[in-house]
Amino acid sequence: MIRHVVLLRPSAAASTADIEAALSGVAALKGAVEGILDVRMGANASPEGLGRGYTHGFVMDFANAAARDAYLPHPRHKEAGAALVAVAEGGIDGILVFDLDL
Repeated sequence: MIRHVVLLRPSAAASTADIEAALSGVAALKGAVEGILDVRMGANASPEGLGRGYTHGFVMDFANAAARDAYLPHPRHKEAGAALVAVAEGGIDGILVFDLDL
């Protein structure tokens, strides 16, 4: 299983509604793209104060690396990714992606 971890540092211009709409687009990928097992998302709830401006994030579980690799060029992924980039500080620079092979 591959756990796809994405953190979002929103721009100051992004409203809460903008951020929620972008994340809703990600949630809609489950069931629309084969191989996605689960999607969980939310706002940073850590009391440690180490978020470095990353206030929202999600994890997406894929059945395997092949499912993740097929997802990357998928048109629905491109669409959801563009919405995240649009609300992120500095565009793509406001997004952190990290995959774990579980």
